[in-house]
Amino acid sequence: MADPETDPQPSETQPPGTQPPGAHPPGTQPFVAFSPDLYPYGAYPAGAYPAGAYPAGAYPAGAYPPGAYPPGAYHPGAYPPGAQPPVVHPPGAYGNQVPPGQKGALQMMPLPSGIPNCPPGLEYLAQIDQLLVHQQVELLEVLTGFETNNKYQIKNSVGQLVYFAAEENDFCNRNCCGNMRSFDMKIIDNLGQEVMSLYRPLRCAGCCCPCCLQEMEVMAPPGQPVGYVIQTWDLCLPKFTIQNEKKEPVLKIIGPCCVCNCCSDIDFKVTNLDETETVGKITKQWTGFVREAFTDADNFGIQFPMDLDIKIKAVMLGACFLIDYLFFEKNNN
Repeated sequence: MADPETDPQPSETQPPGTQPPGAHPPGTQPFVAFSPDLYPYGAYPAGAYPAGAYPAGAYPAGAYPPGAYPPGAYHPGAYPPGAQPPVVHPPGAYGNQVPPGQKGALQMMPLPSGIPNCPPGLEYLAQIDQLLVHQQVELLEVLTGFETNNKYQIKNSVGQLVYFAAEENDFCNRNCCGNMRSFDMKIIDNLGQEVMSLYRPLRCAGCCCPCCLQEMEVMAPPGQPVGYVIQTWDLCLPKFTIQNEKKEPVLKIIGPCCVCNCCSDIDFKVTNLDETETVGKITKQWTGFVREAFTDADNFGIQFPMDLDIKIKAVMLGACFLIDYLFFEKNNN
């Protein structure tokens, strides 16, 4: 019979850090210690970390220290400290812009929240009193002379992108009817959602026929009218009336007698109904001789009171597009 005083005990024959047989939980492998001098940091086999290599409780079983995550090791929504998740933009939402993070990328206005009684997507308009509308230059139109669908970037006063607008039309309508053509205009926010739509029916080209003047319907969200822009007959001046969703007059727009874009800006004043007070304006900005002569890509500025009804601000944006098509869209025919 073995003498317990002379036979070696398990603690005396087992290397330091190992476990006696049966000490590990069922279904797991026994812990095997390795000398820290034999393996470089991070090269230990799974389950064989030496004592003191990691602070007690710092990493759960199977976890990796910061910076040592293998490809594909993150479960969805998990990112290492200091890392940012990738920003995914809806396809086609920003036209030909440079992707964010690259040189020349556009900053986007953050979406405000907590705006009561506001159509979805128009929350951006609650915090601004000015919009900048930049029409994109279409190379195909410049090279061939064929009219293409217009596209616009709509920004706030500090240059952050607020909306992207794109005309939807067919080839025959664009090139046969010119700047008098009917169209649908889709306005998309920074999340790629269509928040507004503008509809312009086919109307007469001048003010000599007071029974069939220009108009535009503004819908936000699409299918829900929030206002209208109606041309008012006048023998000398271009005039428009801004109406609410009930077709009640709210504001008026009065342009100059001669709409001639010659090395200067052109202002269309926004006034109250009796035309005694100016509350804002829509300005066609001079963009330089080359761009004005060879393209119809225009820049506009829209100014309105900060506390103006959000829906009326959206209608003023629609009025800007109507003015662009009427007076500054070149007819290539």
